[in-house]
This record gives sequence, C-alpha cells and structure tokens, in this order.
Amino acid sequence: MEKMWQGRFNESSSKLLEEFNASISFDKELFEYDIKGSIAHAKMLANQQILTNDEKEKIVFGLNQILGEIREDKFEFKIEDEDIHMAIEKRLSEIIGKEIGGKLHTARSRNDQVAVDFKMYVMDKNLEISNLILNLISTLNSIAKNNLDTLMPGFTHLQHAQPVSLAFHMLAYANMFKRDFYRFKDSFERNSFSPLGSAALAGTPHNIDRFFTANELNFKSPTSNALDSVSNRDFALEILFNISVLFMHTSRLCEELILWSSSEFKFIEISDKFSTGSSIMPQKKNPDVAELIRGKTGRVYGNLISLLTTMKALPLAYNKDMQEDKEGVFDSVKTAISSLIILNEMLKTTKFNKDNLLKACKMGHLSATDLADYLVKEKNIPFRQAHFITGKCVSLAESKGLDLSEISLDDLKSIDKSIDEKALDVLNLQNSKEARKSYGGTANESVRKQIVEIDEFLKNSQI
Repeated sequence: MEKMWQGRFNESSSKLLEEFNASISFDKELFEYDIKGSIAHAKMLANQQILTNDEKEKIVFGLNQILGEIREDKFEFKIEDEDIHMAIEKRLSEIIGKEIGGKLHTARSRNDQVAVDFKMYVMDKNLEISNLILNLISTLNSIAKNNLDTLMPGFTHLQHAQPVSLAFHMLAYANMFKRDFYRFKDSFERNSFSPLGSAALAGTPHNIDRFFTANELNFKSPTSNALDSVSNRDFALEILFNISVLFMHTSRLCEELILWSSSEFKFIEISDKFSTGSSIMPQKKNPDVAELIRGKTGRVYGNLISLLTTMKALPLAYNKDMQEDKEGVFDSVKTAISSLIILNEMLKTTKFNKDNLLKACKMGHLSATDLADYLVKEKNIPFRQAHFITGKCVSLAESKGLDLSEISLDDLKSIDKSIDEKALDVLNLQNSKEARKSYGGTANESVRKQIVEIDEFLKNSQI
C-alpha cells in the first residue's frame, strides 16, 4: 500500500518497520481531537481563501462522517496507516476524493497536528481530574462536618501523640487535595496555547490565521515559537507530575484506611461493596480498593519517569522518540480517573467506629503535653523542668496501668506538690483538643473555620 509520504522512496516499507513504527494501536484515543483540530484548520483555510467554501464544507462533512464511523465502531484501523492522523486523512480522501481531501493538510505538519491533538486531550483530562478532586474534597469536608467532636489520636512516628478530632484529620487530606486542584489549575492556565500552524518546525509560508484556530479550539492564543511548539511536551509531563503528586496523597490516605480497617486498629469498617474476601479464609474482609490505589502509585510514578527520560537531551525539533509520549499519559489519566471515582464512593460508605477511636485516645498519654504546658503557664516552671515532671507522671500512670488522663490528683501531687485540681481539667482529652485554638489547630472553633474555608473553596472552584 502506498504511503502518503512515499514520493521520495523507491522501495516499499518493510513489514517489520510498519509494525515497529505504527502508533495507531494507542493514538486512536485521540480521534475526536484530531477531527476537531482538522475541522478548525479547514475553517481557517477557507477564511484565508486557501480553500474554497465548497471545499471546506466537503471536508467538514467527511470528517463528521468519520467521527460517526469511529464512534459506532465501523471504522477500520489498519497498522499500515501508521497513526490516527494518517488513518483519518486517508479515509477522508476515500469519502470526498483525493483532490479535495489532500488539501486539508495544507499549511500544517503531523508535528503540529499531533501536538495540538495531544494537548487538547491533556487539557480536557486536566479538567476531568480536577472535577473529581473537587468531589473528593467535598466528601472529606462532609465527613469533617459530622465529626467535630469525634476524638481520635493524632500520630507522629505512628505513635500516639495528641488528641485531635476526626474532622481535623479529614481536613488535613482535604487541604492536600486542595493543593492538587490548584496544581492542575495552574497547569491548565500555563498550557492553554495552541501549537497548530507551527507546521514542521519553522512555520509556513501560507497566509494562515493561528489566532482563529486557537480560539476555535478554546485555547487562549497560539504559541509564540514554532520550533518550541512542535518539540514541547511539558504539558504532558506536567499532567504526569500532577497525577504523581495526587497519588502520593491518595496513597497516604489509603495507607491509613488500610491500617484503620485492621483488627489492631478497628477505627473503620469499609463497606462490603468495596471489600473483597479470601479464596481460602472465610472470615477475611480485605481493603483491596485502598491497596490497589496505593499500588497504582508506583505505576503513575513510572510513567512520569519514563517520559522525563524520553525527553532528556532530545535535540530540537520533533524526534520519533516523542511517539513514546502518549501511552504513559493515557495510562496515568485512566488510572487517576478510575481511582478517584472509586476512592470517593468508598469513603462515602465507610463507617467510623467512634468508640474505638475514643478508646485509642486513652492509650499513649495523649494529654501529657497539656500537663507540661499547664506547669509552665500556671506554675511558672521552666519548660525543661515541666517536661521532666510530666515524664515522671507518665511513668507513674503506666506503673498503675492507667492513662495519664485517668490518674488521680493525689498521684499527681506525689510527683510535684504544686499541681492542683486544674491539672485534671487540663488532662481531660476533650479539653486537650479544645485547648488548641491557634489558627489551623484542632479545636472546634478552628476546625469550623477550616470547614468554611473548604466550603468557600468548593463554591468558587466549580468547573
């Protein structure tokens, strides 16, 4: 079969080359963007009187027919067509004839064609993922609203540290994902420039209007330098990086959900809808969704490193290495979308065991820091000495099999006679939580402000 570029060649392509060189098996994902870009290009060519209006109408008709054929699974993808761009152009010539179909490629190259197709895909998926992040933040905020007074241990080094509310803990993740949202948003703004019309690398002698096609394709404006435009894949790297950071955050949340669902913690029960069993142990209920999301983090990291390595040290402009840019992006995008949807639904149906969360707060002497602060503020004792006295109180509580919050005033006085009844209020776990009223702290007063901030963020960030 004759290639569209075969004029300079005297021999037919090797079958090995066709199979090795082809990308149509995966870049057919871009068919809608390729057709959309081609329609915009045809309209511009007609506006600039490079095509007649009749030619433009026939091209648009043919492209829309192809769009229908692909959507209805009636389009035959052939490896000898190399890629989605050639496949569509060949089919267009079959529908409306080579004389008119062959004019569509005037003033463009596959280099700028693939760049604009791929960028449109990335921009659309950026918005889709951003919207799913907002849904997840909304769910976390809803959990927070319902758990202002649900006590749980805060951890450092995975050791019990200080009492916090479940609301406060969930809002920590809401703020992580809020940063992710802004990261995607910034990337969208930074990359909203159209490379279409850059041609192979140096622009075109045809009197084209790149501002028209940029506007038609919902970009802010055309890119400034044709050489950079066709060799740029920063937009692809950015979505891979943004997804990687997003998955770093989801993996942290999933790790905690896995731990919390274990018999050792029993903080939560994941719905049967989002759990699996064992093929041999009838009693098992496994948190496979959380484990899979945690596992897929390595997958999306790999896709980022792969493209970074591919782009490293490539000379300007387009090189065939850049055909390796799409599969990793397609994979990471699909992984992100499916993971965010199921994580959000799983969280909505997860039950929090408030009794066990409270019980865990009575292990590890969570209000010890409060006793030290009390000694500093009320008794004017230097902090290092207060720290030592509190440590002695902790040791005494442990010898009695008690949590520090349960120790008696007499026991406290046996360590330091200056301690009075106010120390018992200070050691109360709920009071300990409420004492942290500083901006961003775990006291209800502060947490309510954080919830309002997230509500306002969600209200102002709808896509």
